[in-house]
Amino acid sequence: MTGLNVPAAVRVTRKDIKVLLKERGTLLYLFVVPLVFIVAFGGAFGGRSDPKAEMITLPVVNLDAGSEASQTLLDALDQGGGIRCELYDDEKARTMLDRGDINRVLTIPANYDADLGAGRPVTLRLVNHADANAAKSEAMYRALTGVATGLSLETQLIASFRQMADMEAAASPDQQVFAAELANEQAQSQFARSRTQPLLAVNERWPDHLLDEAEEDINPLSVLVPGFAVLFIFLTAQTTAMSIYEEKKIGSFRRLLAAPISKAAILGGKMTPNLITGLAQTVVLFGAAVFILPVLGFERISLGNDPLALVLVCLIVLLCSTSLGLLIAAIARTEGQISGVSQVVLWAFGFAGILFAQGPPIPLLDTFTQAIPHYWANAALTDLLVRGHDLAEVLPNILPLLGFTAAFLAIGLWRFEFD
Repeated sequence: MTGLNVPAAVRVTRKDIKVLLKERGTLLYLFVVPLVFIVAFGGAFGGRSDPKAEMITLPVVNLDAGSEASQTLLDALDQGGGIRCELYDDEKARTMLDRGDINRVLTIPANYDADLGAGRPVTLRLVNHADANAAKSEAMYRALTGVATGLSLETQLIASFRQMADMEAAASPDQQVFAAELANEQAQSQFARSRTQPLLAVNERWPDHLLDEAEEDINPLSVLVPGFAVLFIFLTAQTTAMSIYEEKKIGSFRRLLAAPISKAAILGGKMTPNLITGLAQTVVLFGAAVFILPVLGFERISLGNDPLALVLVCLIVLLCSTSLGLLIAAIARTEGQISGVSQVVLWAFGFAGILFAQGPPIPLLDTFTQAIPHYWANAALTDLLVRGHDLAEVLPNILPLLGFTAAFLAIGLWRFEFD
């Protein structure tokens, strides 16, 4: 028999699941440890802090360095509360912003002092990186606008009263009669002008592709939960590989091959428990994130806007993990090799997928991270859960996962030996 004998495969699967359920340590490792990781990392990265007490660093390029007006602006920002200015060279700031090393930069233009003193409008430029926290950028923009408005009003009032003093000095003694009413009228005029024609304005800029998107604070659990789900789902590949190795070690495969069971049925039966275990892990982790973690004080995560896409991505990740388990069993010759590949490579790949699928590309590591399935799995789930994308939008991340799955399965079947 060469075809897939479904009843025979089910019997092999049932036997492996019974063995798994008897191993409490494995069950603890598969279901409890992921939750502990999520709670620990969620508490570390998602702990609630008082935003009023958190200082936001503002990189500043001062092209009018040394001027009294630019220093007054920097002092006003530092004294405003919540902002700490750090001076950068223009070229260095642009390079760091492009790389994502800093999230935003404020540029004070050249001739700032001279233009402001001459009553010419001046524009400060605030440029945000694509991955800048939108809430912090909004708070920064409001603070800058507030400081700019205050300085504009102060400058215009000083200029107004200086003009009045010049007029007073130029008038004959019997005409120096600027009354309080006239001074009040002049002040009111400058107040109105500062609101409609401010001398100092702030121009905020985001990357063009983000202008039409609604930016929100990212809930750390929206990254950690799918990230650890992917990590531990792929770790079940070790369970598959070790189960197959044990069958080889005790000679079960030879006995099974002597029975009326096809090789396809045997392998199908050995791989199916990994699918079932991974599916149970996924349901437990996402269920805990939605229903249990909020009880512990964590923010509830969103499961995205396309449930079908979420289910499909999870199933493809499970298939990829199962195929990887077959590949490991095919190329590993000893129990130590299986354990070494799983404990070192899969853990390293898992954390690399969590870290690098979320942030801006890093030239030296970008090629490496895109060469592992964990990266694409995390990228797809991040697009679904954090950015609210649908199936069509995450398809570019799904296709590489399918490619990895096909490659793992093809090489695993090619190299697999039942002896």
